[in-house]
Amino acid sequence: MNEIKLFCPASVANVSCGFDILGICLENVGDEMIIRKTNNPGVKITKIKGDNLPFENKKNVAGISAMTLVKEKNIPFGFEIEIYKGIASGSGIGSSAASSAGAVFGINKLLGSPFTKNELIKFAMEGEKLASGTLHADNVAPIILGGFTLIRCSKTLDIINLPTPKDLFITIVHPKIELKTSDSRSVLKQKVPLQKTIQQSANLASLVSGLYTNDYKLISRSLVDVIIEPSRSALIPAFDELKYAAKKKGSLGSGISGSGPSMFALSKGEKIAKNVSAEMGKVLEPLDVEYETFISKINTEGIKIIS
Repeated sequence: MNEIKLFCPASVANVSCGFDILGICLENVGDEMIIRKTNNPGVKITKIKGDNLPFENKKNVAGISAMTLVKEKNIPFGFEIEIYKGIASGSGIGSSAASSAGAVFGINKLLGSPFTKNELIKFAMEGEKLASGTLHADNVAPIILGGFTLIRCSKTLDIINLPTPKDLFITIVHPKIELKTSDSRSVLKQKVPLQKTIQQSANLASLVSGLYTNDYKLISRSLVDVIIEPSRSALIPAFDELKYAAKKKGSLGSGISGSGPSMFALSKGEKIAKNVSAEMGKVLEPLDVEYETFISKINTEGIKIIS
C-alpha cells in the first residue's frame, strides 16, 4: 500500500462530568485525509482545503503528530499529507484531534501497522498539545478507538472503551463563532470545593454504570457538570436557553462539547434527537449568530478507511 484515504470523524470531549477523561466518536461529521508514501524522507503537508491552516509541520497538528511517529522508526522514505477539513477550527467537536489522529493512523497503516491503536494515541496527543497547550486524549482516543472512551491515565495510556447503548443518538448545535481551546481553558478555576469534586465523581461513575447497564434514566441523571460548565457557559450564546430547549424535547442531557462553542445533547432514539435539534435551532434563529446542527449515531469504529 502506497496511498490511503481516510474519513477522520469529529468527537465530543468531556461529555459533561468527564472533563479531559471522557469522549465520544461521531458518525457522519468529519475530515478526509489522503496520505501517500514518497521517496523523500520526512513529512510534508501538500494540500489543505476547507480551512486556513499552516503547512509547516511544527505549526500544524497533523504535521507535528506525524513527525513524532516517524521519529520513532528508522524509515528510508517519507509521506505527503492532504487534508480536507469538514470540521471547523475552534468548533468544539475535535477539529485538531481529527487531523492529529488521522495523520498517525494513516501513516501507521502505510507502515504495516507496527503500532497498536492505543500506542497511536500518544503521537496524536502531541498535536493536541500544540492546539491547546496540554497533552489530553479525550478527543483523539475516541477518534482512534471508536465509541465512548474513558482516559484513566493519559501518561500510561490506560484507556478504556466503554459500551454504547444501541439507541443512543447525539445532537450537535454549532454556533459559528470561533472559541479557541486555550482561551476556554483560561477561564477555569484552579481550585474546586471538595463537595463539588464528590458530586462530579459520583456523576461520572454513575454515567459509566448507565452505559454498561443500558440504563437511560441513570445516564440522564448523570449528565451534570458542576465544575467546568458553570465557568464556560458564559462564553456560549444563549447557553441556558439551549439547555432548556433540549430538555423540553426529551433529551437525556446536554452540555458543552469539548471547550465549546458547540453544544451536544444525548437522546434515546433518532426521533427525539431530531426534535431536540429543531428546538435548539429555534433558540439561535433570533440571534445574530450563524449556526449549524448535526445528528449522529455513536461511531463505534472510529477512523474509517475510504480507499
